[in-house]
Amino acid sequence: MEDKKVILSGIQATGNLTLGNYIGALKNFVRMQDEFDCNYMIANMHALTVRRDPAELKENTLKVLATYIAAGIDPEKSTIFVQSQVREHAELGWVLDCYTYMGELNRMTQFKDKSAKHADNINAGLYTYPSLMAGDILLYQADIVPTGEDQKQHVELTRDIAERFNKLYGDTFKIPEPYIPKAGARIMGLQDPTSKMSKSSTIPNDTILLVDTPEDIMKKVKKAVTDSEGVVKYDVANKPGVSNLMTIYSVINNITLDDVEKEFEGKGYGDFKTAVAEAIVKELEPFHKKYNELMNNREYLEKIYTEGAKKASEKASKTLRLVYEKVGLI
Repeated sequence: MEDKKVILSGIQATGNLTLGNYIGALKNFVRMQDEFDCNYMIANMHALTVRRDPAELKENTLKVLATYIAAGIDPEKSTIFVQSQVREHAELGWVLDCYTYMGELNRMTQFKDKSAKHADNINAGLYTYPSLMAGDILLYQADIVPTGEDQKQHVELTRDIAERFNKLYGDTFKIPEPYIPKAGARIMGLQDPTSKMSKSSTIPNDTILLVDTPEDIMKKVKKAVTDSEGVVKYDVANKPGVSNLMTIYSVINNITLDDVEKEFEGKGYGDFKTAVAEAIVKELEPFHKKYNELMNNREYLEKIYTEGAKKASEKASKTLRLVYEKVGLI
């Protein structure tokens, strides 16, 4: 029997996740778990590059864990773990720091973006976190890394680091491929449809959080930016707001953008927005129920992350031992 290909992906433990996370990442995570050996991480160490309230970081870690499971990731099929509980991440991250060039890190657009947003805290971790991310991926000998377009550059750097290491020491790491799903990979803000929907957005009504009530969702979608044309047509350049709502509707209902155009031909934006909001509410209804159950059962969440860390460490330790041996660490 052929071994399953290995998947590694993760989401930062930085608060309530968005509809963009759900459509762009979580729905794909769920789909992949029957076909692949899936490892899904809660990236709480990466969260330290920005100052966090410690109690809030712990709570957010549990929220992401509950979100994974409520969205349909099965701990029996996938390895779900908290990054900080698998020490091999920090250890391999340091080794790979020593095989990553400053010129490469200088080119990382995320560092430039985050430095601009957090000018009072441009720390070394923010600069070198692509090396830690490379360690996250390479520890599990991942074949495929589901990722957003904004993280593709980091996966490409991971490939460069792995190839450099393999050239120096012989076959050590698999060279991973980024996987960016075509449909719904990038859900944009409702008020600023030229920027990705973000949980850190400060614009009112710009982001749909997975924990939003049906009333909140309806209100936010009805206030979404459109245009004066009144025609439901996919045209990102000229109709970014409408195109974004069409993407959300098409992915949730598993239909094409052409189908969406046909369905709302001759109808105004009022009908269209109501239909989009109702589709989101219906999609998230079972998620809300499961998520609330999980957040009220901390004992179960602790069991899942404890078992997940054990499984993840068993996989990661094999790679780390090999790396230590190659570079001469005892």
